[in-house]
Amino acid sequence: MTLSALDSRVRVLAAPGDRHDEILTPTALDFVGRLAAAFAERRRELLKERRRQAIRLAAGSPLDFPLATRAVRADASWRVAPPAPGLVDRRVEITGPPTPGTAERAAASGADVWMADFEDATAPTWENIIAGQLCLRDVTGRAAAPGGRPTLMVRPRGWHLDEEHLEFDGRPVPAALADFGLYFFHCARRQIEAGQGPYFYLPKLENRYEARLWNDVFLLAQRLLDIPRGTVRATVLIETVTAAFEMEEILHELREHAAGLNAGRWDYLFSLIKTFGHRTDFLLPDRDRVTMTAPFMRAYTELLVRTCHRRGAHAIGAMSAEVPGPGPAAREAARAAVRRDKEREAEDGFDGSWVASPELVPVCREAFGTVLGGDPHQLGRTREDVEVTARDLLSVRRISGRPTPEGVRSDIAVALRYYAAWIGGRGAVVLDGLMEDAATAEIARTQVWQWLRHRVVERAEVVRLLDAEAAALLAEDPSAPVAEARQLFARTALAQELPLFFTPGA
Repeated sequence: MTLSALDSRVRVLAAPGDRHDEILTPTALDFVGRLAAAFAERRRELLKERRRQAIRLAAGSPLDFPLATRAVRADASWRVAPPAPGLVDRRVEITGPPTPGTAERAAASGADVWMADFEDATAPTWENIIAGQLCLRDVTGRAAAPGGRPTLMVRPRGWHLDEEHLEFDGRPVPAALADFGLYFFHCARRQIEAGQGPYFYLPKLENRYEARLWNDVFLLAQRLLDIPRGTVRATVLIETVTAAFEMEEILHELREHAAGLNAGRWDYLFSLIKTFGHRTDFLLPDRDRVTMTAPFMRAYTELLVRTCHRRGAHAIGAMSAEVPGPGPAAREAARAAVRRDKEREAEDGFDGSWVASPELVPVCREAFGTVLGGDPHQLGRTREDVEVTARDLLSVRRISGRPTPEGVRSDIAVALRYYAAWIGGRGAVVLDGLMEDAATAEIARTQVWQWLRHRVVERAEVVRLLDAEAAALLAEDPSAPVAEARQLFARTALAQELPLFFTPGA
């Protein structure tokens, strides 16, 4: 494909900022424009198909493994690309926004991978996005410290979001292409020269067609910069219920670029409510009662491990959101909770997992080390004993139930306080000993919406708790944007129809 500079021109609709010119160079913007010219319309069509699928499922169409791709699932011969340099041993991955402080903590943490997150852990102000790109450019431009540093993986924003500060052909540039394109243009060659490569986490995919779109983005980006085909590697977060039915197909679409799948627990529950929240048999109890040992969550994670290892891909476990608090008792409680979580994942066959705090890196490493020993992963453990049906993946009724008063209060507090932080420019905050991000805020507000819809909580009680929490937050921090956060909660949790995401409207 040959695109002229005129065809690929991107306009910056924001005032210049400190060092912005290092990222928003004419050639970098031209590169992003070429990606937008090639894929923006296709992305719009895929988002329309998301809405059509949601309508079909809400109307009662069954969700099952696709008949059209039975041959892909039945063919035992295909495999994804072998693990790339830096992605062989991934037993401990630490996540956080792309900031200098996070980068320093990740480098000193002893983790194998740092996932720099533009998606759930970043409030996407223009300043945050460009500062994040500058951070990654600086990190990849420095020589590794003695002992090395974690392998860098970047999570761009999802297909559903726009970057309103960049315009192509009269429309906002898809945020995913902006995040990917700017990082790839500035840092891909640096990563290759350092002996690794441009590696990514792909969020919120709903089906194989969205994976195919990413694969085509990788192919064009590599060709435009004359980077060998297959250099890119990507791990897909299985964090939507529809994607859980197409894990093999997603790996198949990305196979020359695939690095594995990840179990994104909070977004998965959020997706479940978005998809089936109108049904009483999908009524979820308090968030802390929906653990990874729930039957439908066990089915999802065991199928993920079996799928990955059958195809030679890494299976990466879910985020442990605990952050050790002050005092020995709080620290030990957090460590114990993470230890149980990681021991279960390692025993189930996962190859590694996520933590939110550097203090928990040794806990995760020990849990996986006990099972892996000297091996870098468990790809040889194919879990042929696992058989998962569509019914297993959707067996929510086995734990469904009414919320407790404390569960309602907690969800309101998490959503409201996170919204206030997000509006103020912070995308990851510690609340009551847990690292909360956009994913946990989404499950919190959708749970409240679901409980109101099924009338298991009274609207007046929710409003009373919301007002009380807003007053408490304002008393703690008079400068917090409490009124805006309360309005956002009302729009996203108290409306009759559930907004698909809180972030576009916010």
